[in-house]
Amino acid sequence: MNCAATTAPMKIVIAPDSFKGSLTALEVCDAIAAGVAACDSAIECVKVPMADGGEGTVQSLVDATDGTLQTVRVRGPVGEPVVAAYGMLGDGATAVIEMAAASGLPLVLPEQRNPLHTTTYGTGELIRAALDAGARQFIIGLGGSATNDAGLGMAAALGAKLLDAAGNEIKLTGAGLGELAAIDVSGLDPRVADAGFRVACDVDNPLFGHTGAAHVYGPQKGATPEIVERLDAGLIRFAEIVRRDLGAEIAELPGAGAAGGLGAGLVAFCGATLEPGVGIVIEAVGLRERMRGADLCITGEGRLDAQTAYGKTPKGVADVAAELGVPCLAIAGSVAPEAALNEMFVAVFSLCNAPMTLEQAMQPDTARGLIAFAAEQAVRCFEAGRRPAT
Repeated sequence: MNCAATTAPMKIVIAPDSFKGSLTALEVCDAIAAGVAACDSAIECVKVPMADGGEGTVQSLVDATDGTLQTVRVRGPVGEPVVAAYGMLGDGATAVIEMAAASGLPLVLPEQRNPLHTTTYGTGELIRAALDAGARQFIIGLGGSATNDAGLGMAAALGAKLLDAAGNEIKLTGAGLGELAAIDVSGLDPRVADAGFRVACDVDNPLFGHTGAAHVYGPQKGATPEIVERLDAGLIRFAEIVRRDLGAEIAELPGAGAAGGLGAGLVAFCGATLEPGVGIVIEAVGLRERMRGADLCITGEGRLDAQTAYGKTPKGVADVAAELGVPCLAIAGSVAPEAALNEMFVAVFSLCNAPMTLEQAMQPDTARGLIAFAAEQAVRCFEAGRRPAT
């Protein structure tokens, strides 16, 4: 039975995150739209692929703005060349970069993981390539790093000189932090000063100390307790020299410890601002403007749970919907019953409609069908509630 309402056709904004390991955000949009069309082909669907600054942000923003992906050969986290991609958004002036594409933990073999020896140099090369391509606004996501060099490598790739007490260039790794005695930015690419850098940063860890970059994130990158202490001392030294040579206060800046201190490095060398990732994406894709006048919003991600409320994509989308008075539904692969999800959404829908393993559910063709079916049922319920009583 077609569920077309007796009123004018609805406008539904579809704004999900990717379903990690299964479908991109745009593919999820397409699956939801297919379900909506199965309910009522007259409904207008506005597809807005979303992200929160983590994995998948480049693809989502490129898809949402009709941008392009650019690939560059850069220096990987342990020095070997890797091919990394960045996105140029549809405006032709904004680049979006996931530092993990050039400096991420998955690029380092488990037996090679040691943040004393990894570098963000390749991330700096991505920034330089985007500058060459005409970008003057940057969105940079910090998740998934293999590094703890506070952005030394990134800065060097952009022309900064990092020097030891003898005036020699230091290692551009976590180990180099302990050698640092002076910073010379006279050779820094002048285009950096004319560019704007917004950093998607969803943690508030300071640069150093027991809640800082080395202590909290170093062990997952291969750091032993002894290495953690060495890195932490290096980060303290870095903050002192940045204050003296660059006039930037980064020691207690919330989020400075993100990505092994790259948050601090981007502030110090590029004048970046650290912001919640989903807020940056909401602005970049024009979600508010595209949602105005909508009758319904559908969002979603792979799993809805207690973490959803802490800066995840569905929460950000739901906040915009609430601001505009638009009801918001959420669809997810799994839904944690203990999470206070109905404080964010008018309803939530889980995908699995039959016994299956997680591996089966995440198969792209299966996921598309499950998402479309859930979306159709969700819209049928919403339409039923809109029909006048007879």
